[in-house]
Amino acid sequence: MSLEILEAEIKKRRTFAIISHPDAGKTTLTEKLLLYAGMIRTAGMVRGRKNAKAASSDWMEMEKERGISITASAMQFSYRDCIINVLDTPGHQDFSEDTYRTLTAADSAVMVIDAGKGVELQTRKLFTVCRMCNIPILTFINKMDLPGRDPFELMAEVEDLLNIKAAPLNWPIGAGKDFMGVVDLKYYSNLEKLESSQIKNGQENVLLYEKASVGGSQKAAVNKTTLKSVLDGGNAATGFKEQLSYELELLKEAGNKFSLEGFLRGEITPVFFGSALTNFGIEFFFDTFCEIAPAPSSKVVTADNGEKQIINPLQNSFSAYVFKIQANIDARHHDSMAFLRVCSGKFERDLLVKHHRTGKEVRLSRTHSMFGGERNIVDVAFPGDIVGVVNPGLFLIGDTISLEGGFNYKAMPKFPPEVVAAIRPLDVLARKSFDKGVRQLSEEGVVLVLTPLKSATNEVLIAAVGCLQFDVIQNRLENEYRVKTKIDLLPYRYGNWLIGDPEKFRPTSSAMLAKDLLGRVILLYTQEWEKNYLLEQNKGFELKEFV
Repeated sequence: MSLEILEAEIKKRRTFAIISHPDAGKTTLTEKLLLYAGMIRTAGMVRGRKNAKAASSDWMEMEKERGISITASAMQFSYRDCIINVLDTPGHQDFSEDTYRTLTAADSAVMVIDAGKGVELQTRKLFTVCRMCNIPILTFINKMDLPGRDPFELMAEVEDLLNIKAAPLNWPIGAGKDFMGVVDLKYYSNLEKLESSQIKNGQENVLLYEKASVGGSQKAAVNKTTLKSVLDGGNAATGFKEQLSYELELLKEAGNKFSLEGFLRGEITPVFFGSALTNFGIEFFFDTFCEIAPAPSSKVVTADNGEKQIINPLQNSFSAYVFKIQANIDARHHDSMAFLRVCSGKFERDLLVKHHRTGKEVRLSRTHSMFGGERNIVDVAFPGDIVGVVNPGLFLIGDTISLEGGFNYKAMPKFPPEVVAAIRPLDVLARKSFDKGVRQLSEEGVVLVLTPLKSATNEVLIAAVGCLQFDVIQNRLENEYRVKTKIDLLPYRYGNWLIGDPEKFRPTSSAMLAKDLLGRVILLYTQEWEKNYLLEQNKGFELKEFV
């Protein structure tokens, strides 16, 4: 393949993650993007009515029952002239580790904010992770069709709490039950004049919507008109003439000007207003996203000699890394899938690559793309694409593969646990299935599986960021491995990885040393003060939050 063709394919790619606090509407937004891309005929509901269609990105039974996203999902589809890779992440804080890993595979992020609640706690945490990953962020203020806060107040909160400039690229006409459309600010984003040359020339820069169906399962009907028409009268939006004129004048005088360069540097977030439920503003947002969101770019890697190197998506040969592992996506295939983010070069099925951690050569022959729980064979992929590879127990999260070898992409940290429990099968005859399921879920990163260092039994401990992960592991062990389990919560609330000889370390009576499946030793303790006390009592040791 010529460099010109490869470059064209790379420029088409838009790989992004959607982040938000729970219930802000990010999975609903994902579903509507699929609707407007023509991937589905009718959009599902995250919390559907009986017999209603479930969201396409929520494939797990527990997700459908509870109406939340439990695991990140990756889907690819075409829209306009772009190839979209959308990563829908869990919003609940108990799954923040899965979200973090997924964000490393994104080139940009869409931050969904509830217009009635503003910037919530989990949104702030996920925004911080995006900053750590150096990815630009677009903001979609959702639920404008419901009673909410003032748009200026919402943008001010984004700026104050997240320390980023907010620049609106559309503006709502009405709100709540009176929300009827948006003004396109892209054509005069500098806002120097309300009547720009585009408007004078009849540019259709106002989008007025009509509800097309109950629950927004189909595209919203849109009437395109001009701002001049609205301000002069003659259509349904003229009742908001004075308010709209005042707000646009205020934006002209005091609003932030959008800069593509500032957005890509992470200094500005473009802001969009709309309703994912009714589809108002969705197409506008998606069109603009394709225009301004970045294509895949170079990444920093660590060479085997410890030096930093740059991997260019166009100039370097194929390389990728594993950011997610998921088992039993399809009940017909009780196998494990490793999700690769392609970073450079062209991927082709049956490619023989180097597995950097083990030094082995691996042939990538069973490769798939995912759409919800369905899989399709992938023959070719390019930087930015997500490829699922059937995992025969070889791949772990963070593994690097490439044609050339000699480097590794940035390792993914293991979050320190905040809850710990002992788990056992209710039926001792199911021990083999129990061990298999626990090991598989550990490889996925659902929980951290531990064994006490000083224990004569084969007791299994599981540690996680939040208790909801325990519900997930019990549910999946029962549904996917036919094993019912009993969980007993333990008092440990803190965990740090021990650097040093565990045989010489002396824990307090309320602390415990355990090891994970890779043999790494972790200290579990109940009180925050114990960490400093134990370091004072055990000179020469280190306790780290991440490994």
